[in-house]
Amino acid sequence: MSSESAPKADASSATKKATKKVETPEWVVYYNLLSGSLWALVLFNIVVVPIVFGDEILFPMTSNVLIGVQTLAIIEVYNSAVGNVKSPVFTTAMQVASRYLIVWGIFYALPEAPSNYHWCYKSLNFAWAITEVIRYYYYAQNTLTSGNPPKILTLLRYNAFIVLYPIGVASEMLTCYLAADEAALVVGRWYAVLLRGILIVYPPGLFVLYTHMLKQRKKVMKSLREDATKEKYN
Repeated sequence: MSSESAPKADASSATKKATKKVETPEWVVYYNLLSGSLWALVLFNIVVVPIVFGDEILFPMTSNVLIGVQTLAIIEVYNSAVGNVKSPVFTTAMQVASRYLIVWGIFYALPEAPSNYHWCYKSLNFAWAITEVIRYYYYAQNTLTSGNPPKILTLLRYNAFIVLYPIGVASEMLTCYLAADEAALVVGRWYAVLLRGILIVYPPGLFVLYTHMLKQRKKVMKSLREDATKEKYN
């Protein structure tokens, strides 16, 4: 699941009406730009490697980059804890932990798991990478433009999730399910039980995150329509 932490100098006029603008540290902007670029690299890998080298070598060639890029998300928890972003620490930590389970608990700890060579590895990369490229660049531009990011980024931020979140969560669930037998062999039966048991957490987690984003989308799209109407008659 995606971490939904946002800079406090958040984005749309809809948000600005509801919250007080707070200065975002300059380094957070650079972090967002760097993270967006690194996720673009993940997306590039998942598109190019299968074409050039074939699907059978996709996981060995791309997993280390994915693990490294996702590991940087611990900074999201720090930003939330010290108040650089407005999301709750617990929620952010849980979202980051769910990603860590996938990249460290499966891709790193269980490199021979069937899930790593299944189509769900590709769909997971696509969903995560596209979501994060949009999210990080949106946050960076939102801060750099004092709450007026390019309209295309705003539209992508509050519409792409409708498709990407379910794909991402379904891919994560399938990854956990397919890795369970390998987990029992390599780590122990308890780990297989954990991977299968955690599947019951994903649907309610998606529901909470999805409904939150739908509410945010409603506010932002309304604000964009109001702005368009004002421009039309000015």
